[in-house]
Amino acid sequence: MNGIEFRNVSKRYGDDPSAPLAVRDISFAVPEGTLTTILGPSGCGKTTTLRMIAGLESPTAGSIFIAGRDVTTLGPAERNVSMMFQSYALFPHMNVLENVGYGLRMSGVAKARVAERAREALANVGLVGFDDRAPGELSGGQQQRVALARALVLEPAVLLFDEPLSNLDARLRREMREEIRALQQRLRLTVAYVTHDQSEALAVSDQIIVMDHGVIAQAGTPEELYERPATEFVAGFMGEAMLFDAVASSDGGVRLGPLQVAPRTGVAAGPVKVAVRPEAWLIVPAEGAALEGTVNKAAYLGSVYEYVVETALGKLFVVSPDLSQRRRAGDRVGLRLAEHGVSVVPAAGAR
Repeated sequence: MNGIEFRNVSKRYGDDPSAPLAVRDISFAVPEGTLTTILGPSGCGKTTTLRMIAGLESPTAGSIFIAGRDVTTLGPAERNVSMMFQSYALFPHMNVLENVGYGLRMSGVAKARVAERAREALANVGLVGFDDRAPGELSGGQQQRVALARALVLEPAVLLFDEPLSNLDARLRREMREEIRALQQRLRLTVAYVTHDQSEALAVSDQIIVMDHGVIAQAGTPEELYERPATEFVAGFMGEAMLFDAVASSDGGVRLGPLQVAPRTGVAAGPVKVAVRPEAWLIVPAEGAALEGTVNKAAYLGSVYEYVVETALGKLFVVSPDLSQRRRAGDRVGLRLAEHGVSVVPAAGAR
């Protein structure tokens, strides 16, 4: 059974029928017990989609199903859905146990049972012994765990996350995304997760839905979207890829300046786009290289070097894990393409 299903859902804000659609005729499914990330740039419709799952927005057209039940016209309280917001929204005058049990108390659950279930939820997120702490006494990561426990204690059919990690520093973001994923898999939760961060989406998802201007540009596994993007937009959006104009020949090969690219899937002869991610450029000696260039900028990031290299293809952003040899501004280098991190997609408007 699908935990969430959208069937031809559209959303327009306001009553003017000529107003643009924030979401336009989208259909997708989130299988029970899996995590789907809705990914895209600002204004793509991802948060509107999440709010429609929660019942905070009503679709202009189409149907929404949760656990096989049509919930299109139902309010948030009737959907058995919990949502974790970016701000956490903890009550400062309540301790941790009271915050976690608040929803149960409002539902009329007996006081003793509320405390028992709240402690179970806190144990699930690693906060045993924090019952009497005030939110102000907790770190950002601990506050997020309390918000997660408060969502879990209601035992929802579907758990929703709206940019849950954006307020945390880089180390905590990594730790919390790992914890959210581990918890989702251990409890077999059905989760819809909204973010604009590609690395976050790749790390936690069973399925990624990339949205662009209110429509679904592509849906699939993290590997499918990263390695085999279907459109120019998805190729450019996933992994900071640079897009180059190229031409596919009738024999299936693709010529990118002096370089030959072998597409992973068949492409029709004619104009195409080649998406190259920074890690796909391999630095080799300049002598005899098909593509030569001059290092314009160099930066040391600890685990990698980042370079900007001037070439016949323009300025290329290159990420190199080779720490044994540092190139400096003005150095001549050669570049070739690795087998990974290179995708060929149809050029926009091409037939």
